[in-house]
Amino acid sequence: MKHPINVTSEIGTLKTVLLKRPGKEVENLTPEYLQRLLFDDIPYLPIIQREHDYFAETLKNRGTEVLYLEKLVAETLSDENIRKQFVDEMLAESQLTANGATAVLKEYLLSFPTQEMVDKIMGGVLKKEIDTKKKTHLYELMEDHYPFYLDPMPNLYFTRDPAASIGSGLSINKMREPARQRESLFMQYIIKYHPRFASHDVPVWLDRDYQFSIEGGDELVLNDEVVAIGVSARTSAKAIEQIAINLFKKQDSFKKVVAVEIPKCRAFMHLDTVFTMVDYDKFTIHPEIQDSNGQMNVYILEKGKEENTVSISHRNNLQEALKEVLGLSELVLIPCGGGDEIAASREQWNDGSNTLAIAPGVVVTYDRNYISNELLRQHGIEVIEVLSSELSRGRGGPRCMSMPIVRENLK
Repeated sequence: MKHPINVTSEIGTLKTVLLKRPGKEVENLTPEYLQRLLFDDIPYLPIIQREHDYFAETLKNRGTEVLYLEKLVAETLSDENIRKQFVDEMLAESQLTANGATAVLKEYLLSFPTQEMVDKIMGGVLKKEIDTKKKTHLYELMEDHYPFYLDPMPNLYFTRDPAASIGSGLSINKMREPARQRESLFMQYIIKYHPRFASHDVPVWLDRDYQFSIEGGDELVLNDEVVAIGVSARTSAKAIEQIAINLFKKQDSFKKVVAVEIPKCRAFMHLDTVFTMVDYDKFTIHPEIQDSNGQMNVYILEKGKEENTVSISHRNNLQEALKEVLGLSELVLIPCGGGDEIAASREQWNDGSNTLAIAPGVVVTYDRNYISNELLRQHGIEVIEVLSSELSRGRGGPRCMSMPIVRENLK
């Protein structure tokens, strides 16, 4: 088998992708804990699963191999010692929600077959599931109002964020919000222990123990020399600088990291919610990330003269900065919702800019963003629409829901 990770662009033909089918974790959402778990609404599980299956089949029909996170994790934990180690680490990172009942929870989780155990960890453990006879401490017997020993992970179907493929390696991310921080542990185990990856010594450009946060929705591989990373509510400038240093040191092909500062708000969660690449010289953009003069802060990071340093230069025009780093004389920014004040805001909220390119000039989008989709078609882009009434409630689109593992290199 060739090296299991190869992503040198945003638009190279997508050969292998990692998805997570929504499961019990979505049904364990309740109105009073939506904010804690980073949701605005509660999707209807049978329909969100149907829509996700449609999305997966759309990719398969175009020749993409679809891997599922939940299955890879179960395969990773086939060894009993690794399984126990994983449960220990997962519970150690869940102390805020485990309420001190670690021993009881460990025994409960290990009582399941491996796939059921993984689904249970992802779906969450309710206090009422634990046999009262096994609760021997006062804090275990005193049931407070919070229903979970182990929080559900409803954001897992957004596989883009916990880890991101760059070149032949990946970042395994320190995630910003407590509700999501456990998610990257799954990928850490997969890369270290799953037979598909373990024998290949996959480089990790930045690991989940790094002090500052970074998330995959902010990481865009523009080509084999340039990576763009959003400075956002979820990704810190310090993490961007460190991953740039590591990339320049360990993967010679990368020459520039473009840090793009976007407004830090819920609607503009990651760079890919307001900006994605759809062809060699075409990008979607939400116009509101720029000021009234079309300007914004863009920083170009290159390898510094001293070891473990970068040189940084500032630009204030995204379009011109992209033309510069990509060596293009012309470049088109396609505005979400056609730039209309109402349509742009509405369609961006429903991920009109969050396209998944599966080949140059071919993208998967949500069907609900009909104005943005038509505009993409007018610019010569093939648009494949997928169902989205329930998937969109999580505030993430096709790019958010997919972690490319292998793309063909651009010619």
